[in-house]
Amino acid sequence: MIALRGVAIRRGGRALLSDVDVTLHAGWRVGVVGRNGCGKSSLFAAILGELEPDRGQVERPRAQRIAWVAQETPGLPDPAIDFVLGGDAEAAAALAEAARAEAEHDPEAAARAHQRIDEIGAYDARARAGRLLHGLGFKAHTHAHPVADFSGGWRARLNLARALMAPSEALLLDEPTNHLDLDAVVWLEEWLRRYPGLLLVISHDRDFLDGVATHILHVADGGARLYVGNYAAFERQRAELLRQQQIAFEKEQAERAHLQKFIDRFKAKASKARQAQSRVKRLERMEATAAVRAERGVRIAFEQPARLPEMLLTLADVAAGYRKGSPDDHDDGAALIDAHDRAETRVLEGVRLGLEAGERIGLLGPNGEGKSTLVKTIAGHLPPLAGTRVAHKDLVVGYFAQHTVEQLRAGETPLRHLMDLAPGIGEQAARNWLGRWDFVGDRVFEPVDGFSGGERARLALALIAWTRPNLLLLDEPTNHLDLEMREGLAEALNDFDGAIVLVSHDRSLLGLVCDTFWRVADGRVEPFDGDLDDYARWLRQRRGQEGESAPGATPPRRRPPRPRRS
Repeated sequence: MIALRGVAIRRGGRALLSDVDVTLHAGWRVGVVGRNGCGKSSLFAAILGELEPDRGQVERPRAQRIAWVAQETPGLPDPAIDFVLGGDAEAAAALAEAARAEAEHDPEAAARAHQRIDEIGAYDARARAGRLLHGLGFKAHTHAHPVADFSGGWRARLNLARALMAPSEALLLDEPTNHLDLDAVVWLEEWLRRYPGLLLVISHDRDFLDGVATHILHVADGGARLYVGNYAAFERQRAELLRQQQIAFEKEQAERAHLQKFIDRFKAKASKARQAQSRVKRLERMEATAAVRAERGVRIAFEQPARLPEMLLTLADVAAGYRKGSPDDHDDGAALIDAHDRAETRVLEGVRLGLEAGERIGLLGPNGEGKSTLVKTIAGHLPPLAGTRVAHKDLVVGYFAQHTVEQLRAGETPLRHLMDLAPGIGEQAARNWLGRWDFVGDRVFEPVDGFSGGERARLALALIAWTRPNLLLLDEPTNHLDLEMREGLAEALNDFDGAIVLVSHDRSLLGLVCDTFWRVADGRVEPFDGDLDDYARWLRQRRGQEGESAPGATPPRRRPPRPRRS
């Protein structure tokens, strides 16, 4: 159990939360939702003891073990599987002691170590770590690679695996689906549904929350309210509460107006003075019901292309991959991590496709199978290793890659970024354009260094939209975007007349935007005849064939430690 009693938190002089009272019980899976900057991460920090509330207190059992995901991963020389195993510190220590004792031929120490391993049920710990890595997209041959060899996105997955490895009574996850592909999200969703403790997960992925959450904690306007059910149930309940609140407000306003009218009419009349004074007191005693404030959604738009040829691009019998010295791939890096010494690494063979104006295609496929490689080949960033890529002379590509936000220049402002991209634009025109993407007022003059991940992603999309592309290639564009921005992006994409190729772990965005799906797997690209539920079933079947059965992915269970005597 975790209880928040009158918790108030301020950051930089600004009140984030005030008088938060909520009790969360073991076995609940709580989705924590709210706009970026509303205080969700600060709430987590208070629960973890990293942040002292300005008022109130956080109550939880002294012996309760809480697991969470570290924000940074140093470039360690440790093998990936050992790093993940370290999440279960007790098991890792016992296994290491057994290995040391056996290497030093110390039978007594080895016997003690194995007795401890048996007591805590840690003989399968290394196998569990391997299954976690597999579920999160790491190929078997990469498990022994040093942590330092992995890119930032893959290190984030290692941190997640390490947190899942830890025996715990409570698990706190802040945007765990960022840096994951759809198949890893589906796997994580299944894993979390079996987690026996209290789960708190911050997420802006409505389909993920629908699949995992038993409760929703909505953080808004300095408060936090608990709802029973998944995200869809929360939306229904909140809509009804807002409707009732608006009805109560309108009824109260009508009564106030009636009382004020009587007071104004008779306050000067001696025979009615007592009645008028009675109504003044009644008016003063009335509690004020707040009017429903409509949250301002971010409304964005991609300009329609200046030219829109019917056939934009074709790939004919293309082999897609990398030549030695080409940049590392940010999605397929785990599959290619030991391929850098080869002169040529082919990821996909025999790719034949054409992209026409108006097409909306979602790319599906397991991690490391080549989705980003295909997108880079379509974009022209990777030349085909065989076959031909034929692009129309008027093709204009807008390419959002997973690392695009990292390429924004430190120390420079949104206004400077846009004016460098479009040298002929005036400052007011640039500010007007950025304002359409919710960069208003002095925000356009602030360096991007202090921007949140969502703001940086929004700026990157604004810069792409300025170029008026007729082909949008979007590789995980929703990382760090909140729900309102994701909905705004979906609306903008649906109004766009050009072609779209989308890679995303957000099933809601895929379902809203894409008309057809292509599956990228086993070195091939082929149409997928089915919807996202069919794809999830295909993933489970494939995982079963690879020996990744559901029981093997069960969260760790271990007898909790005895409370310390004071």
